[in-house]
Amino acid sequence: MAQFYYKRNVNAPYRDRIPLRIVRAESELSPSEKAYLNAVEKGDYASVKKSLEEAEIYFKININCIDPLGRTALLIAIENENLELIELLLSFNVYVGDALLHAIRKEVVGAVELLLNHKKPSGEKQVPPILLDKQFSEFTPDITPIILAAHTNNYEIIKLLVQKGVSVPRPHEVRCNCVECVSSSDVDSLRHSRSRLNIYKALASPSLIALSSEDPFLTAFQLSWELQELSKVENEFKSEYEELSRQCKQFAKDLLDQTRSSRELEIILNYRDDNSLIEEQSGNDLARLKLAIKYRQKEFVAQPNCQQLLASRWYDEFPGWRRRHWAVKMVTCFIIGLLFPVFSVCYLIAPKSPLGLFIRKPFIKFICHTASYLTFLFLLLLASQHIDRSDLNRQGPPPTIVEWMILPWVLGFIWGEIKQMWDGGLQDYIHDWWNLMDFVMNSLYLATISLKIVAFVKVI
Repeated sequence: MAQFYYKRNVNAPYRDRIPLRIVRAESELSPSEKAYLNAVEKGDYASVKKSLEEAEIYFKININCIDPLGRTALLIAIENENLELIELLLSFNVYVGDALLHAIRKEVVGAVELLLNHKKPSGEKQVPPILLDKQFSEFTPDITPIILAAHTNNYEIIKLLVQKGVSVPRPHEVRCNCVECVSSSDVDSLRHSRSRLNIYKALASPSLIALSSEDPFLTAFQLSWELQELSKVENEFKSEYEELSRQCKQFAKDLLDQTRSSRELEIILNYRDDNSLIEEQSGNDLARLKLAIKYRQKEFVAQPNCQQLLASRWYDEFPGWRRRHWAVKMVTCFIIGLLFPVFSVCYLIAPKSPLGLFIRKPFIKFICHTASYLTFLFLLLLASQHIDRSDLNRQGPPPTIVEWMILPWVLGFIWGEIKQMWDGGLQDYIHDWWNLMDFVMNSLYLATISLKIVAFVKVI
């Protein structure tokens, strides 16, 4: 066991003991330096100032000396949140190093502000010399002040840094083959992956999104989608990316919780990227809600405020529908379902009429579509039971009345898919597996109709 600690000494007097010794020696502090650091620890302003003045004249102590925990006087003052001592030490131009990062990690807002405004003797604002001693620093080189502040999600510190004009590096794609990514991955692949993860942790900070994004909802949607895709590629950090994705989704939901009225909720859900003000005529299509569905933001869509608005839209023409008796609901739905052929003809003739606008209401449209599809299934059942071979000179029977009635439904299904593809784009259409299933179903309908026509036309 002893060889795990140091080289075994054969001449050791006690072979049943493991003697210990210090193998990593620390720099010894003089009594004056110990008193100086103790004064900083206790917050003794007068003693610290006296030590700094004597060091400036007699050079008795090193004002940048380090205690056994690796802390300078400035770091001790930051940990104790002693702003007076921090200001005093900076006035004597102590070594700053990565003190700004320590202040950000401890979330000492006053210390961060002092370090950002610290000036050199020449009068120019100092850029803190972060990570000059990278070998002994607690932070990796990719950790910048804004990234660390975003990790802590401290709104005040992030605001201070953003006002100073800082920026976050744009993360490259996982499969990026640029010179920077290839060289960084070859030198240290772990640090390269960790650097990307640290950037995304910063970008997913709710405070950073709320403070710096012009459209926080869209930023949260896109970032959660991107993080979810990254979790499928970066398997080693899958749980971290999935957690960040959930954080962005939760932020969008919590932001929607802040709506105070139906008007505010409608403005948010109808907002488009190309116009900030909704138009009563054309901007009432819940564009932002559709975008949330596209990016699979279940928490956003299931949020109570959003569901309340959807329910009011759904039962637009039937106020108090939920409070009605179940028998009244069933009779109403049955009557509307029976009248769907009349409604369909009226809508085709005059879609802008009051009756046409009534049919376009979501609840009425749903009942009509349900009745229409049930009728279509019933006609398919009738067509499958009908067998007729009246003309023996042909391979197939002529089209029946039921089959002629089925044809408009099939053409309507195909037209609906074409319209959906035109409105949403081919790429979005293909990405939805339900659309592919509809495409296969419509193809089978067309193949069946084509085979029946060929069989009827062809003479034996």
